[in-house]
Amino acid sequence: MRSNLNWAIEFPRCLKVRSNFHDTSKCDRIFVLPRRTVSTSAKYKPTTPPMKQTPKPPDFIIIGAQKGGTTSLYNYLIQHPQIAPAAQKEIHYFDLKFDKSPDWYYAQFPQPQTSENLLTGEASPYYICHPQVPQRIHDLCPKVKIIALLRNPVERAISHYYYYIKIGYESLSLESAIAAEPERLQGEIEKLLANPNYYSYEHQHHSYLTRGIYADQLPAWMKLFPKSQLLILKSEDLYTNPFGTYNSVLKFLELPPHQLQTYEKYNATQYPPISETVYEQLRTYFRSHNQRLAEMCDRDFGWD
Repeated sequence: MRSNLNWAIEFPRCLKVRSNFHDTSKCDRIFVLPRRTVSTSAKYKPTTPPMKQTPKPPDFIIIGAQKGGTTSLYNYLIQHPQIAPAAQKEIHYFDLKFDKSPDWYYAQFPQPQTSENLLTGEASPYYICHPQVPQRIHDLCPKVKIIALLRNPVERAISHYYYYIKIGYESLSLESAIAAEPERLQGEIEKLLANPNYYSYEHQHHSYLTRGIYADQLPAWMKLFPKSQLLILKSEDLYTNPFGTYNSVLKFLELPPHQLQTYEKYNATQYPPISETVYEQLRTYFRSHNQRLAEMCDRDFGWD
């Protein structure tokens, strides 16, 4: 900083340069006054608040089908060292909890730290057949990878029924439940499509046949998501070759292969022998639908 002596000497020099000092504008006067030098260490350093981290959507979603091995596959995946689990396996955001905000959904997944590069995802088996879900997922998570596990619809329907008997969601006999389904579900899909807030208990729980008509469900997913983001698997392949199927999913997710110590069957349903009459009734019902599916996927699922 200049001394007072220097200032006294230099000030007349300033006046000499600008003899009309008192007639100048205030802006001009600013330049006449001497500048103070400030120590570098004392300079004001503004602090920038930390940027809010952009929430990370899931990397994969297992969309179903119910009783098709989704619980087993999800548990295999989260044992991979590069996959982190969600708060729970079934988030059900896009079908049952869509009144909540996207931030609520993102909060169900671990958000990456600076050095992390983990994938995460969920498995909600009602997604595949809910008519509003494909578009909702595409709108919020357009880059997510979709995994569908398709089980022989005859076996799937029977397992579905006996699981609901076990947990108290069904009281009719198997034959009666199958016969009652058209009446139970009458108009429900139309209501789901017309009202985004409508919930159908019957459609979610008593759709033993409807959930197995994959040829009606997959077109919406195929239309919205490219092949690189949609993996369709046979549940029977997961049951008979869990290691190979697990690693085919890892390849789809662009992760290195991994070997588990055991491939436990999760959430398996045990049920008594089924009469051949009921089996044949179900096989007949699904035959044409399975043929449509084979043509759609260019693949014989071998369910007949």
